Amino acid sequence: MTVTDRDVRSLYLDQIRRDLTRYGMEQLVPVGWPLKTRAGLNWLVGMPMLKVRNFMLVRKVPFDKEARDAGRDWPADAETMIGMQRLTSLQHCIETVLQDDVPGDLVECGVWRGGASILMRAVLAAYGDEKRNVWLCDSFEGVPPPDEENYVADKIPRFNLGLHHAAPVLAVTQEQVKANFERYGLLDDQVRFIPGWFKDTLHKAPIEQISVLRLDGDLYESTIQALEPLYPKLSRGGYCIIDDYNLEYCRKAVADYRSQHGITAEIIDIDGYGAYWRKDSA
Repeated sequence: MTVTDRDVRSLYLDQIRRDLTRYGMEQLVPVGWPLKTRAGLNWLVGMPMLKVRNFMLVRKVPFDKEARDAGRDWPADAETMIGMQRLTSLQHCIETVLQDDVPGDLVECGVWRGGASILMRAVLAAYGDEKRNVWLCDSFEGVPPPDEENYVADKIPRFNLGLHHAAPVLAVTQEQVKANFERYGLLDDQVRFIPGWFKDTLHKAPIEQISVLRLDGDLYESTIQALEPLYPKLSRGGYCIIDDYNLEYCRKAVADYRSQHGITAEIIDIDGYGAYWRKDSA
């Protein structure tokens, strides 16, 4: 049997996705964490963790294929929490814009440990694309306190607990993310970082054109603050991916922006959590 370049590429990217999600592996779950994530992220707030200095007490939990596919469990040592279906969909979007020659870079807003962005860079490497950049936009400090005065949609009872208090879990430094890229051999000049709060950085980000825009900001505020400066830079035929589309406040931000700008492209569900649409190519 002859192994083609396509076979090698497919095997490489499949292995990357499996490694990023720790697919097929038992979870190492910190004591006090729930076994599965729920509809929102408020379960992170006030979550007890038995941790001393740099050591954390963990327990093993058997691999759950259905949960890992949908990103409903969360391997504590994985580089991403979004699950196999959303990673596979992201790969398909990137491969499609490469095949259709849709111009523009790949952008992720809200990167956590960098897993989805690592896959973005891996796809470019697998296809030999040396022109596009992967942009990682994040505060690297977690989620900001909700600005309920200007963004009333974020004033939701279950959210009033304060997702920003989960910073010890959600905040991953830029240096840590770079180290994760290095672990996969994918940190190079095509990987670009824009640190800071979206409201302060994205309107002046040196990104000229986008082919895949992935938003994972959780809040109405973060979602709308990413859409407003970046969506106009999304090329026709490019993809806009919303990781938190299942969350009411995020979904409202998307609906408001699409309504204001007359966007009617069909929204495609990925796994009951994330969704995407393709910018009209006509």
